[in-house]
Amino acid sequence: MKVVIQRVSFASVEIEGDIYSKISEGLLVFLGVEKEDSEEKADYMARKIIDLRIFSDDIGKMNLSVKQIKGELMVISQFTLCTLEKSGNRPSFFNAENPERAEKLYEYFISRLKNNYISGNVYSGKFAALMKINLSNDGPVTIILER
Repeated sequence: MKVVIQRVSFASVEIEGDIYSKISEGLLVFLGVEKEDSEEKADYMARKIIDLRIFSDDIGKMNLSVKQIKGELMVISQFTLCTLEKSGNRPSFFNAENPERAEKLYEYFISRLKNNYISGNVYSGKFAALMKINLSNDGPVTIILER
């Protein structure tokens, strides 16, 4: 499981010209589900993301989590995170989980965030849809996690 997290002041997902979902201050999470990933890995990642201290406290130190600032979360499925490094210029997505199982783990991951956080503050894109993501990266702060 690969995750790219961006601290944002704003993010939105557009599908077929319409805004599908949007958040204000919080975390934009791109999730790549790989072969061999499990619900246990999704549980770990969800807890890690909620508790990740990357928001500034009163003295400007990155010391607060999204939970502590009551921020919002947006999760976007992104199989392109599951590339294999090989020679050549065309990426291989051999490591990406098959779409049916990947969607189940994606939905499970979102449910874990909602169960461990404030469900009304967790949004998503649409699995396998062609999406346009608009964001304002705050910092910029970008964190990459693998499990």
